[in-house]
Amino acid sequence: MPLNIVLIEPEIPNNTGNIGRLALATGSRLHLVKPFGFEIDDKRLKRAGLDYWQHLEVIYYDNVDEFFKMNENQNIVFLSSHGTKHHWDISFEDDMFLIFGKESVGLSKDITEKYTEQLFKIPMYSNEIRSLNLANAASIVTYEGLRQLNID
Repeated sequence: MPLNIVLIEPEIPNNTGNIGRLALATGSRLHLVKPFGFEIDDKRLKRAGLDYWQHLEVIYYDNVDEFFKMNENQNIVFLSSHGTKHHWDISFEDDMFLIFGKESVGLSKDITEKYTEQLFKIPMYSNEIRSLNLANAASIVTYEGLRQLNID
C-alpha cells in the first residue's frame, strides 16, 4: 500500500468523497477520524465517491486519541498551512501516513505544536487565501509522494 491518507474530523462530505476516490485511484488507504461533520451515508459523500466507495479500504476511528494509539509506531507527517517546510521536502516512504485536519480550522494547535518536526505545508503564492481545498491538498501531497516513490 503506497500511502495512508488520514482525515481528522472531516466536515464536508464532498471533500471526503473526492479524497476517497483519490485513495482508490492511488492504491492508498483512507483513515477517517470522528467526529464527522456529516453522516457517513450522506448522499453528497456517495455522489463524490460515486460507486467506488465499496472498493475502498477505509479505517474508522472514534476520536483522535484512538487514531494515535492505534498508529503510534507509524511513519507520520502532518500537513498544515502553519508548517515551515514544503511538502516536497517530505522523505516519502511506502505506507507513510499523511495527516490532514478539518476544513474549517485545520489541525489542532495541540498537534501542530507537538509535531513541529513533522509539519509540512503546500506553498501558496498569494496572501489573499489562507488555505487550499482539502481534497486538492490531499491530491497534491499524495501524488508528490507517488512521484518520489517512483510509482507509476
